[in-house]
Amino acid sequence: MIQRMVFLAALLGVATLTACMSMTSSDAARFDAIVASPVRIDADRRTDAARHPTQFLPFTQVKPGMRALDVSAGGGYTSQLMALAVGPSGVLYAQAPNPGATLTRRLADHPQANFVVVARPFDDPVPPEAHDLDVITLIQNYHDIANLPVDRVRMNRQLFAALKPGGHYIVVDHAARAGTGTADTRTLHRIDEAVVRNEVTQAGFVLEAEGSFLRNPDDPRDKTSGDSPFFTDKFALRFVKPR
Repeated sequence: MIQRMVFLAALLGVATLTACMSMTSSDAARFDAIVASPVRIDADRRTDAARHPTQFLPFTQVKPGMRALDVSAGGGYTSQLMALAVGPSGVLYAQAPNPGATLTRRLADHPQANFVVVARPFDDPVPPEAHDLDVITLIQNYHDIANLPVDRVRMNRQLFAALKPGGHYIVVDHAARAGTGTADTRTLHRIDEAVVRNEVTQAGFVLEAEGSFLRNPDDPRDKTSGDSPFFTDKFALRFVKPR
């Protein structure tokens, strides 16, 4: 049993390492150009230090021409990155139950034909036109959704159905202490990584890779993510819909 666990851990590490090593110099230049785009707002650039976009983007395996959905788009930080990454030949749907002023102002100031805001509830987040998706992102908001009267089983199944076989579902969130489940989602704005792994895989997804680029082992994970004096420990999980 122990040998099997060690083997699986090594396999996961190889998957993450392979994902990083497969990025070419042209890929790196493309992601650098996305982060440097003048379309991004000042608030985005201030957030970059905590979000590591040049590592996040290759982790998603996003490419030009892809069809993408950003769940719980908020102010549009991730949505904007993904819209730039899929380019004019692709499309990015930015979902929010009630799109806020920051998101709508972003597009009013910089209209982008491939950046589509959709007002949808979390347990039915996919608009009819958003089928055969290549990638879905849900960034730093799974814990917030856990605080709402949302059927997360239905949500994850809807996302699974919307992805094409081989498509990816990326979840990043503030890590709670192991074993706490959803106990800290409202108070500390964190969630136990095991909850996300369990709920997403129950929908049919397979964990493909885990990113370490947002990990902080010095975070005791016992303070609210919003008031932490340092960057919080965050897990980054890439799930795949089996072919």
